[in-house]
Amino acid sequence: MLTAEHSDAGPDGGRAVLAKAAHENFPVAPRFLPAAWRDDLMALYGFARLVDDIGDGDLAPGGADAAHLGVDPAGAVDRLLLLDAVEADLRRVFASATGGTPPRHPLLRELIPTVRRSGLTPRPFLDLIEANRVDQRVRRYATYADLLGYCELSANPVGRLVLAVTGTATPERVRRSDAVCTALQLIEHLQDVAEDLARDRIYLPAEVMDRFFVTEADLAAPTANASVRTLVAYLTDRARRLLEEGAPLMSGVSGRLRLLLAGFIGGGHAAARAIEDAGYDVLAGPPRASKGGLLYAAATTLRRGT
Repeated sequence: MLTAEHSDAGPDGGRAVLAKAAHENFPVAPRFLPAAWRDDLMALYGFARLVDDIGDGDLAPGGADAAHLGVDPAGAVDRLLLLDAVEADLRRVFASATGGTPPRHPLLRELIPTVRRSGLTPRPFLDLIEANRVDQRVRRYATYADLLGYCELSANPVGRLVLAVTGTATPERVRRSDAVCTALQLIEHLQDVAEDLARDRIYLPAEVMDRFFVTEADLAAPTANASVRTLVAYLTDRARRLLEEGAPLMSGVSGRLRLLLAGFIGGGHAAARAIEDAGYDVLAGPPRASKGGLLYAAATTLRRGT
C-alpha cells in the first residue's frame, strides 16, 4: 500500500486521518496518477475517513476535529452531534461554490476544488454520513440482504465518487463499481470481526451465523473454531464472487486509470487471500495482505484484464 502524502492538512487539521490511507486494503492515491487525480482522491479519502472515525469514536485525542466543526470538545463524545456538524460543514462545501460561507474543517475545505472540478453532488457524501448514523443505532444485521443495504451507504458511494472524479462514470461502470466496493466492505468486516465485536457490532448476518451454528460467544473467543472458520470461508467466497462480478469495470479504460482499478480489485483479492492463508481464523488478529501480496494481486488482475 502506498502511503498518502498531503502537506496542507496541518498537525491538527487531519494529518492523522490521512495517514490511515497507508493501512487500507487498496491504494488510495498512488503516485503514478496525475497530480490532480491524487489531490481529488485524497480529498475524498480525507472526508470518508473523518466521517468513519467519528462514527467509530476514533478521532485523534485533543478535540481538534470537534473544534474545527464548531462543536465544544467536551461534546466530542456525542457521535450523532459530530455527524450532524459534518453534514452542516459538507453543505458549506457546496454553498461556497456560489459565494457562501466556506466549511470550517480543513479536510472539508480541501473538498472544494474537487467538487468544482468534477461537478460532484452532495448525495454520495450524505450517504457516507448516514452509514455512520446507522452504525449508532444498528448493531446486528438479520440477513445478508440487510448487510448489502448497509454497504449501499457505507461503501458504494466511494466508488461512485472515484468514477466521477476520473470522468469515467457510466451506468454499467457504476454497477460494476458497486460490486467491487461491496466486496471490499465485506472483506473488511471479516478482517475486523473481533474489533467490531469490541464495539458491540456484528456485521456477520444472523441468518448466516445460524446456518453455520455460530454464536456471539464463538466470536468472542481468542481463536476461531471450525464453525466460525467455515462461516468466514463462505463469506470470503461471496466477496470474491462480487470482485469477479465487478472486474469488467476495467473494460474500456486504459493507462493509469486501469492501473488504479486493478489496484482496487487486486487489493480485495489480496485481502481475501490473507484471510484464507490465516486458515479463516479472523479472531486471532486481523489478517492483512503484505505489500508484496498486494502488488502481485494487482499485477495478476491487470494481466487477466476483462
